[in-house]
Amino acid sequence: MPPLWFTTPEGFFALPVAATEDELQPLAQEFVRGLYSQGDEALWAPASSYYAAVTSAMASGGLSYAAMGLFSTESGGVVQCALTVAAVPTEHEDPDVAAQGILAALRSDPLNDARWLDLPCGPSASCVTIREVVLDPAVTASGEETKLLTGQIQVHVPFPHAPCTAVFTLYTASVDYWVEWCEVMNTVLGTVAFSPPEQAEAPVSAASPLNR
Repeated sequence: MPPLWFTTPEGFFALPVAATEDELQPLAQEFVRGLYSQGDEALWAPASSYYAAVTSAMASGGLSYAAMGLFSTESGGVVQCALTVAAVPTEHEDPDVAAQGILAALRSDPLNDARWLDLPCGPSASCVTIREVVLDPAVTASGEETKLLTGQIQVHVPFPHAPCTAVFTLYTASVDYWVEWCEVMNTVLGTVAFSPPEQAEAPVSAASPLNR
């Protein structure tokens, strides 16, 4: 992946996508201890094996970054999301032209809410989709088929000096907090830079965690 910088708010736990095979298992153990800080070895051991396998699959699928976001609510509950970043070859010479082409492709699907975004780092195209997922009875607490509403925010940001596009994807089943998820994604996108933060025109800074 060409050089890219961004900052995620407090509450995100990054998976060790860039780890080597030897590094993966101990880093996965560290990840689950942070994610499930109130757990114990009975939870951490199987969870670390699961997330090591998931991380390996993500890396082989071309992802450069993946994280779980866990945030508390004012009522004492917890909402979560997944955030991933990938670089897709687009063979473009002009990021503005690339973003326009991506936007046109996204708008070809009537179920997509596709829009143009002018980010501090340059032009981009966003796409919001809401989908209803049917869960098999085998994986539901009630033992009955259940419908689950999910939402995805995906933003395509062409690199200005490389023939690739960075794709940021936030996915969640906590759609009751959709406004807050949009704010979280906007916060992340506002920190994206294609040069080191100390050289970037827009300063990269951390943000406050989601709280409702």
